[in-house]
Amino acid sequence: MLLLTRNDLKKVLSMRETIDAVEKAFFEFYHKKAEVPLRTIIEIEKHNGFLLYMPSYLKESEALAIKVVSLYAQNPKKGLPSVLATILINDPETGKPLALMEGTYITAMRTGAASGVATKYLARKDVKIVGIIGAGVQARTQLWAISEVRDIEKALVYDVNKERAKVFAEEMAKKIGIEINISLTAQEIAENADVLVVATTAKEPVIKGEWIKEGTHINSIGWMGKDARELDSETVRKSKLVVDSKEGVLNESGDILIPIKEGVIDETHIYAELSEIVAGIKRGRENDNEITLFKSVGLAIEDAITAKLAYETALELGIGTKVELQ
Repeated sequence: MLLLTRNDLKKVLSMRETIDAVEKAFFEFYHKKAEVPLRTIIEIEKHNGFLLYMPSYLKESEALAIKVVSLYAQNPKKGLPSVLATILINDPETGKPLALMEGTYITAMRTGAASGVATKYLARKDVKIVGIIGAGVQARTQLWAISEVRDIEKALVYDVNKERAKVFAEEMAKKIGIEINISLTAQEIAENADVLVVATTAKEPVIKGEWIKEGTHINSIGWMGKDARELDSETVRKSKLVVDSKEGVLNESGDILIPIKEGVIDETHIYAELSEIVAGIKRGRENDNEITLFKSVGLAIEDAITAKLAYETALELGIGTKVELQ
C-alpha cells in the first residue's frame, strides 16, 4: 500500500488537472455511473465537532475510496485546521487497499475544483474581482481554482482574524500573481465582488442579500450542520440556486433548510444539481444580470476521483512510501 503525505500530494496534484477530474466525476454522477451512499455523520457535541464517513465508487473511472473527515470549529485556536481528513483507496477488482493519504489537502483541492467547475458554468465571462470571506485552508484552493477558469485581476479578502487575512493575501498574491487587498468588513467584500466565495465556519449569516449586486456568482462552501448557516435567506431567495447534491443539502445544509423552514423558499427553488449542468441537461448562467449561487456540502465522488488522480500520478513519479500490511 502506498502512503502519501500532504507534501507528497502537493507534488502530484495540479489544480487544472483536479478541476478536469472533478468535472468528469460530476458527468459520471449524472449518468448513474457512481455509487454514492449518503454520508454518515457523527456529532461530537462535547467537543463541538463532527465526524463524517464518505464512501463512493465511480464505475467508469474505477475510483473506489472512503474519506473520514472531521470538522472542529475551535481547532484553529489549538493550532490545527478546522478540517482534518484521511482517505483510503481500494482496488475495485479485488478490494485490496491501494493507498492511504492525507485527506485535508485532497478535501481542499477537490472543494476548490468543484467551485472551479461551478464558476466555469455559472460566473460571467468578464469577471475581474473575486471576494473571499474566510481566509482558511479552503479559501486558498477556492481562489486558485477560480483563477484557472476566469481571467481575474484582483481579489479582496476578509476574515475575523486580521492576521490570517494578511497571511492569506501575501501567500496567494505570490501564488496567483494578482493584487490581493484586505477588507475591513464582509459587506465591502460582498458589494464589490464579481465572484464571491464564502468559506467560513459561521453558524449565523455573514452576508446579507441586500449587499449582493446583479451578475454576481457565489460559491458557498461553509458547513456546520442543519441549524447553522453562512448565508441569509434573502441571498438564497434572490439567487439561481445550484447544488452539488440535492439530497445532501436537503439533509444537511442549514443554508438551504433554514430558508425552507422560514417559508422563504421551497425545494423547487433548487434550480439544478451541478451534474445536470455539466451533462448539458440544464443551462448554467443565462444572462449577465442573474445572481447565481453554488451551495456545496461536498460529494464523496470528488474525493475518490481526486485521490485516484493523486495515486496514479504518484506511481508515475515514484512519490510516496510503500508499506506492507500483511
